[in-house]
Amino acid sequence: MLTFNLKPIFAARGIERPYSLLLKAGFTKNVAHKLLNDEFATMRLSQLDKVCTILNCTPNDLIFWTPNNNETIPKNHPLRSLKEHEVDLDWQDTIKTVPLDQLKQIISIIKNHKPTVVKTSIRKRTLPVRNKKKKTFARTN
Repeated sequence: MLTFNLKPIFAARGIERPYSLLLKAGFTKNVAHKLLNDEFATMRLSQLDKVCTILNCTPNDLIFWTPNNNETIPKNHPLRSLKEHEVDLDWQDTIKTVPLDQLKQIISIIKNHKPTVVKTSIRKRTLPVRNKKKKTFARTN
């Protein structure tokens, strides 16, 4: 069974208020709640695209596979690559134990990384306004 699990990637990105981030990105309260509480059974491609853009990740980072009880899938099946791995994403505690020479390499990699700029825009909605004199409708901006 395929499921969405966004919490690990939000934690890895150091995002403390994922709900607020999803709302600012244009998700409704209901969708944001379902995404964060693993209650989302289906997702439109546009929503998946938006989440991947915000988190700078791929769909494979968000989707996990767990075999059903009655399923037998070969060990080399591609779905097995989507199996959830136990990964320590609390990098702040982990980095405290990294030897200094490796820490210098990590810092060099980070400094040379060119960040992806994520732009979100809120589209203005125009509503029809009725012209009482002419009985016609006009768009407002």
